[in-house]
Amino acid sequence: MQEEYNNIPEDPQADGDDFQPGNPGKQKADKWNIFQGHLAIELILLIGLAVLYVLFFTSKKNADPGVSAALSKSSGKSVRVVFVNIDSLNNQYTFVKKLKTDLEATGKRFETEILSEQAAFEKEATAFQKQVAANAIPEDKAKIQYEALMQRQQALVEKKDRYTQQVAEKEQAMHVTLLDTVTNFLKRYNRNYKFDYILGLASAGQILLASDTLDITKDVVKELNKEYQEKGK
Repeated sequence: MQEEYNNIPEDPQADGDDFQPGNPGKQKADKWNIFQGHLAIELILLIGLAVLYVLFFTSKKNADPGVSAALSKSSGKSVRVVFVNIDSLNNQYTFVKKLKTDLEATGKRFETEILSEQAAFEKEATAFQKQVAANAIPEDKAKIQYEALMQRQQALVEKKDRYTQQVAEKEQAMHVTLLDTVTNFLKRYNRNYKFDYILGLASAGQILLASDTLDITKDVVKELNKEYQEKGK
């Protein structure tokens, strides 16, 4: 029975056979990093679209000189194509920065709560194991405490999984919001230029090479940030 009690996992994710008595700080060193995979909010959905949108609009009023130059470069072609650099958009669009900050704050809050509860669990588990090893606790009482610790372990695992899912869902919702914001902006933006295609260019994307003369990123970012600032006023 004493051997059974000594197999309380200090890491709520570990199996009993993997537990090594006398190493209560093992998982503190790992810090779990339970939300690392969910703390990057970027326009990855845009990258997956080789052609972001086929936009047919009329009017070319108030065209920006730089964008007009890009248009004139392709005016001899049957299809007018420009691109937005997604990596630059991620780094320079204020709304993206806000979404990243909000998501990271949520993940950090959840992680802090989990780590605090984990530390408390480890402390109680270690104290219990010492009592059992010293025969300082009756067997019936040891059994009750052991079962209570096992329940806490399971509850902690379930909370960690629930928080991880919540962060993932929040990230997905942010992706949808961001994609909707950018695509709707590009529809309005293209009323001035009548581009046939606006592509999303990224370092890990499907477009391998594009002429700089077709790059409208700078103007798009400027206008996106302008709209975002005006909405915040």
